[in-house]
Amino acid sequence: MLLAIDTSTGTSVALVDPERGVLAEHTVADTRRHAEVIGVLIERVLAETGAGPREVSGVVAGMGPGPFTGLRVGIAAARAFAVGIDRPVLPLASHDAVAFASARAGQMRPILVVTDARRRELAWSSYGLPDADGLPVRLAGPSLILAAELGEAGPPDAGLEGDFDRIDASEIPAGALGLLAAARRARGDIADTVEPLYLRAPDVTLSTPKRVTG
Repeated sequence: MLLAIDTSTGTSVALVDPERGVLAEHTVADTRRHAEVIGVLIERVLAETGAGPREVSGVVAGMGPGPFTGLRVGIAAARAFAVGIDRPVLPLASHDAVAFASARAGQMRPILVVTDARRRELAWSSYGLPDADGLPVRLAGPSLILAAELGEAGPPDAGLEGDFDRIDASEIPAGALGLLAAARRARGDIADTVEPLYLRAPDVTLSTPKRVTG
Protein backbone atom coordinates (compact mmCIF):
# COMPACT_ATOMS: atom_id res chain seq x y z
CA MET A 1 0.00 0.00 0.00
CA LEU A 2 1.03 3.58 -0.65
CA LEU A 3 0.11 6.67 1.35
CA ALA A 4 -0.33 9.65 -0.98
CA ILE A 5 -0.26 13.28 0.17
CA ASP A 6 -0.81 16.48 -1.80
CA THR A 7 -1.11 20.07 -0.57
CA SER A 8 -0.55 21.97 -3.80
CA THR A 9 -4.13 23.27 -3.75
CA GLY A 10 -6.19 22.07 -0.80
CA THR A 11 -5.12 19.08 1.28
CA SER A 12 -5.69 15.58 -0.06
CA VAL A 13 -4.59 12.28 1.51
CA ALA A 14 -5.26 8.75 0.26
CA LEU A 15 -4.25 5.18 0.91
CA VAL A 16 -4.04 3.11 -2.27
CA ASP A 17 -3.27 -0.45 -3.24
CA PRO A 18 -2.02 -1.31 -6.75
CA GLU A 19 -4.44 -4.22 -6.97
CA ARG A 20 -7.46 -2.94 -5.05
CA GLY A 21 -7.33 0.73 -6.07
CA VAL A 22 -8.13 3.65 -3.76
CA LEU A 23 -8.86 2.27 -0.29
CA ALA A 24 -9.58 5.61 1.40
CA GLU A 25 -9.31 9.23 0.35
CA HIS A 26 -10.11 12.51 2.09
CA THR A 27 -9.75 16.07 0.87
CA VAL A 28 -10.16 19.46 2.51
CA ALA A 29 -10.55 22.23 -0.07
CA ASP A 30 -9.35 25.06 2.22
CA THR A 31 -6.06 26.37 0.81
CA ARG A 32 -4.90 27.91 4.08
CA ARG A 33 -5.32 25.12 6.66
CA HIS A 34 -2.86 22.52 5.42
CA ALA A 35 -0.93 22.32 8.68
CA GLU A 36 -4.10 22.01 10.76
CA VAL A 37 -5.69 19.18 8.77
CA ILE A 38 -2.83 17.11 7.33
CA GLY A 39 -2.34 14.97 10.45
CA VAL A 40 -6.08 14.43 10.86
CA LEU A 41 -6.46 13.22 7.28
CA ILE A 42 -3.54 10.81 7.57
CA GLU A 43 -5.01 9.33 10.72
CA ARG A 44 -8.42 9.09 9.07
CA VAL A 45 -7.38 7.12 5.99
CA LEU A 46 -5.37 4.70 8.12
CA ALA A 47 -8.23 4.24 10.57
CA GLU A 48 -10.83 3.69 7.83
CA THR A 49 -8.79 0.91 6.25
CA GLY A 50 -7.51 -0.59 9.49
CA ALA A 51 -3.97 -0.33 8.11
CA GLY A 52 -0.99 0.14 10.39
CA PRO A 53 1.80 2.53 9.42
CA ARG A 54 4.20 -0.37 8.89
CA GLU A 55 1.92 -1.77 6.20
CA VAL A 56 2.65 1.27 4.05
CA SER A 57 5.41 0.47 1.53
CA GLY A 58 6.04 4.05 0.39
CA VAL A 59 4.80 7.62 0.73
CA VAL A 60 3.85 9.58 -2.38
CA ALA A 61 4.47 13.33 -2.22
CA GLY A 62 2.79 15.75 -4.59
CA MET A 63 5.58 18.15 -5.56
CA GLY A 64 3.44 20.90 -7.04
CA PRO A 65 3.19 23.29 -8.70
CA GLY A 66 1.77 25.14 -5.74
CA PRO A 67 2.26 28.07 -3.35
CA PHE A 68 5.38 27.79 -1.22
CA THR A 69 3.80 27.64 2.25
CA GLY A 70 1.04 25.14 1.54
CA LEU A 71 3.08 22.87 -0.71
CA ARG A 72 5.94 22.44 1.73
CA VAL A 73 3.53 21.30 4.48
CA GLY A 74 2.56 18.23 2.47
CA ILE A 75 6.09 17.47 1.36
CA ALA A 76 7.39 17.76 4.92
CA ALA A 77 4.59 15.52 6.20
CA ALA A 78 5.33 12.90 3.54
CA ARG A 79 9.04 12.92 4.32
CA ALA A 80 8.47 12.75 8.08
CA PHE A 81 6.04 9.84 7.80
CA ALA A 82 8.40 7.99 5.47
CA VAL A 83 11.33 8.45 7.84
CA GLY A 84 9.22 7.23 10.76
CA ILE A 85 8.40 3.94 9.04
CA ASP A 86 11.71 3.64 7.14
CA ARG A 87 10.06 3.67 3.72
CA PRO A 88 10.90 5.65 0.55
CA VAL A 89 9.33 8.92 -0.56
CA LEU A 90 7.96 8.77 -4.10
CA PRO A 91 7.82 12.32 -5.56
CA LEU A 92 5.47 13.18 -8.41
CA ALA A 93 4.34 16.38 -10.11
CA SER A 94 0.84 17.10 -8.84
CA HIS A 95 -0.61 17.95 -12.25
CA ASP A 96 0.33 14.44 -13.41
CA ALA A 97 -2.35 13.04 -11.08
CA VAL A 98 -5.04 15.06 -12.84
CA ALA A 99 -3.79 13.86 -16.22
CA PHE A 100 -3.72 10.26 -14.97
CA ALA A 101 -7.30 10.51 -13.71
CA SER A 102 -8.30 11.84 -17.13
CA ALA A 103 -6.52 8.94 -18.86
CA ARG A 104 -8.33 6.42 -16.64
CA ALA A 105 -11.62 8.09 -17.59
CA GLY A 106 -10.92 7.49 -21.29
CA GLN A 107 -8.96 10.57 -22.39
CA MET A 108 -9.18 10.90 -26.18
CA ARG A 109 -7.42 14.21 -26.80
CA PRO A 110 -4.39 16.11 -25.46
CA ILE A 111 -5.16 18.07 -22.29
CA LEU A 112 -4.12 21.23 -20.53
CA VAL A 113 -4.20 20.98 -16.72
CA VAL A 114 -4.66 24.34 -14.99
CA THR A 115 -4.62 25.23 -11.28
CA ASP A 116 -4.98 28.54 -9.48
CA ALA A 117 -1.56 29.97 -8.58
CA ARG A 118 -3.07 33.10 -6.97
CA ARG A 119 -1.98 36.67 -7.76
CA ARG A 120 -4.06 36.47 -10.94
CA GLU A 121 -1.80 33.73 -12.25
CA LEU A 122 -2.43 30.15 -13.29
CA ALA A 123 -0.13 27.14 -13.18
CA TRP A 124 -0.36 24.88 -16.21
CA SER A 125 0.98 21.62 -17.63
CA SER A 126 0.20 20.15 -21.04
CA TYR A 127 -0.14 16.46 -21.89
CA GLY A 128 -0.36 14.41 -25.04
CA LEU A 129 -2.26 11.15 -25.33
CA PRO A 130 -1.42 8.54 -22.65
CA ASP A 131 1.41 6.10 -23.37
CA ALA A 132 1.00 2.38 -24.02
CA ASP A 133 0.61 1.75 -20.27
CA GLY A 134 -2.09 4.39 -19.92
CA LEU A 135 0.21 6.82 -18.11
CA PRO A 136 0.30 10.57 -18.80
CA VAL A 137 2.86 12.03 -21.22
CA ARG A 138 3.74 15.58 -20.22
CA LEU A 139 4.57 17.85 -23.15
CA ALA A 140 5.47 21.04 -21.29
CA GLY A 141 5.26 22.70 -17.88
CA PRO A 142 4.57 23.11 -15.11
CA SER A 143 4.70 26.84 -15.78
CA LEU A 144 3.01 30.06 -14.79
CA ILE A 145 0.90 32.35 -16.94
CA LEU A 146 -1.24 35.39 -16.19
CA ALA A 147 -4.87 34.34 -16.11
CA ALA A 148 -5.77 37.13 -18.53
CA GLU A 149 -3.24 35.82 -21.06
CA LEU A 150 -4.48 32.23 -21.21
CA GLY A 151 -6.66 32.11 -24.28
CA GLU A 152 -8.50 29.31 -26.04
CA ALA A 153 -5.34 28.26 -27.88
CA GLY A 154 -3.51 27.61 -24.59
CA PRO A 155 -0.01 28.82 -23.69
CA PRO A 156 2.16 29.40 -26.78
CA ASP A 157 4.87 27.05 -25.51
CA ALA A 158 2.56 24.21 -24.40
CA GLY A 159 3.17 22.07 -27.47
CA LEU A 160 -0.56 21.65 -28.08
CA GLU A 161 -1.62 21.45 -31.70
CA GLY A 162 -5.21 21.14 -32.78
CA ASP A 163 -8.02 20.30 -30.39
CA PHE A 164 -7.37 19.69 -26.71
CA ASP A 165 -9.34 19.59 -23.48
CA ARG A 166 -8.70 22.06 -20.68
CA ILE A 167 -9.08 20.80 -17.11
CA ASP A 168 -9.32 23.46 -14.41
CA ALA A 169 -8.50 21.44 -11.32
CA SER A 170 -9.68 22.88 -8.01
CA GLU A 171 -8.00 20.02 -6.15
CA ILE A 172 -5.40 17.33 -6.75
CA PRO A 173 -6.81 13.85 -6.06
CA ALA A 174 -4.39 12.01 -3.79
CA GLY A 175 -5.94 8.70 -4.84
CA ALA A 176 -4.96 9.25 -8.49
CA LEU A 177 -1.54 10.48 -7.36
CA GLY A 178 -0.99 7.28 -5.40
CA LEU A 179 -2.17 4.96 -8.17
CA LEU A 180 0.04 6.77 -10.69
CA ALA A 181 3.02 6.36 -8.36
CA ALA A 182 2.26 2.65 -8.02
CA ALA A 183 2.09 2.20 -11.80
CA ARG A 184 5.29 4.13 -12.40
CA ARG A 185 7.06 2.37 -9.54
CA ALA A 186 6.18 -0.97 -11.11
CA ARG A 187 8.09 -0.04 -14.24
CA GLY A 188 10.93 1.69 -12.40
CA ASP A 189 10.61 5.33 -13.47
CA ILE A 190 9.19 7.08 -10.41
CA ALA A 191 11.71 9.85 -9.62
CA ASP A 192 11.45 12.49 -12.32
CA THR A 193 10.36 15.35 -10.05
CA VAL A 194 12.56 15.38 -6.98
CA GLU A 195 12.51 19.12 -6.22
CA PRO A 196 9.40 21.03 -5.13
CA LEU A 197 7.77 22.94 -8.00
CA TYR A 198 7.13 26.23 -6.24
CA LEU A 199 7.37 28.28 -9.47
CA ARG A 200 7.58 31.38 -7.32
CA ALA A 201 9.77 32.57 -4.48
CA PRO A 202 8.20 32.45 -0.98
CA ASP A 203 6.13 35.44 0.09
CA VAL A 204 8.31 35.93 3.17
CA THR A 205 12.09 36.02 2.91
CA LEU A 206 14.83 36.55 5.45
CA SER A 207 16.03 40.11 5.68
CA THR A 208 19.67 40.92 5.01
CA PRO A 209 21.50 41.71 8.28
CA LYS A 210 22.84 45.23 8.52
CA ARG A 211 26.56 45.57 8.58
CA VAL A 212 27.83 46.76 11.93
CA THR A 213 30.81 49.08 11.92
CA GLY A 214 32.53 50.75 14.79
